[in-house]
Amino acid sequence: MNPFETQPTAAGWRRTLRRRVHAALLALLTTNAAASDWLQRFTDPADGMFDMSEWLLDHKGFLPVPIVITEPAVGYGAGAALVFFRESLRDAVQRSEASGHVTPPDVFGVGAFATENGTKGAAAGGQWTFMDDRYRYRGGIGDFTVNLDFYGIGGRLPIPVEKIGYTLHGFGSFQQGMVRLGASDTFAGVRWIYLDLATRLDVAAEDAGLTPKELAKRSSGLGVTLEHDSRDNIFTPNRGMLAAFEANFYDTRIGSSNDFQAYRAHVFDYLPLSSDWTLGLRADARLARGDVPFYMLPFIDLRGIPAARFQDTNVAVLEAELRYDVTERWAVVGFYGGGFAWGARDSFADAEKPLSGGVGFRYLIARRLGLFAGVDFAWSTVDRAFYIQVGNGWR
Repeated sequence: MNPFETQPTAAGWRRTLRRRVHAALLALLTTNAAASDWLQRFTDPADGMFDMSEWLLDHKGFLPVPIVITEPAVGYGAGAALVFFRESLRDAVQRSEASGHVTPPDVFGVGAFATENGTKGAAAGGQWTFMDDRYRYRGGIGDFTVNLDFYGIGGRLPIPVEKIGYTLHGFGSFQQGMVRLGASDTFAGVRWIYLDLATRLDVAAEDAGLTPKELAKRSSGLGVTLEHDSRDNIFTPNRGMLAAFEANFYDTRIGSSNDFQAYRAHVFDYLPLSSDWTLGLRADARLARGDVPFYMLPFIDLRGIPAARFQDTNVAVLEAELRYDVTERWAVVGFYGGGFAWGARDSFADAEKPLSGGVGFRYLIARRLGLFAGVDFAWSTVDRAFYIQVGNGWR
């Protein structure tokens, strides 16, 4: 033993122990206070319920976002996106109040996903506004591999099978610029869509009834769009209308393998029936003309019906959705609709007419933004599925 070493006394041990216990309690209280402050950001002081308004309103910079895929055409899947908010949603709300128009936030993002049938992809894109929302830009690029089933144009195949599997692999780009017309809620714009896709069928092309032009690799089209948006909320509307017309012209002179045209017109109308009931009505028509690649033919887009299940040169969809706000936080929805696909082989009267309907629930996840999130369960005459919904179910 070193004679110069000082041995601690019992009193010294007690003082040391008290200091350490005090420091541990202080650290615990500080941690609890920080955790309490953090949790407070996700609690609405109006009703004490979970709410993301404050966090979303004030958030700037990067935000990781999970991706959940339940589309029956490709199977269950998942992914992740990293989204960058150039401004907070509070800033966007303030800009909306100043201009008198609902203004979308400026966001950019990158993401990747994969599903159980081997479909996968990665993309980057964004949207932003200029000069007090007089000008808007939307755009993105992506590389993907998609595995789908082909049921024949008009639902008929030349060989006795129900469907033929195929794979699309390649690059895609969408670019669009729009300008507000005067002080109205209507925008006019131009767009460019470019696809470079290799196609692989599970059978020979002639067995699928497809010509070389219908298997074309490159599609490059310039287009115009006219859009009117008077919705009171870009997330979960209670009133107002989103109506748009789009025309895209694909031409060999701008890099397309084929010459063809694609058109779409749609109206989403939201009607408040009372303080608790909101009715949504959707009318959606798409058509294609010329030497259209088979994978770019329009298809019936309804919950419960796999993507690309019903394809033809003309497609129309009618759908209604009714939402009932059970409480200020919880709501239930019911929806029902039908589609029509005709033109290549059948008249409108003889067209396939699948029906789809379902129910769902919603939780008001961000009260100050009017943002609902929930799940829809859909059944159709050909399949069933469920969907994670954040905001409006119509795109």
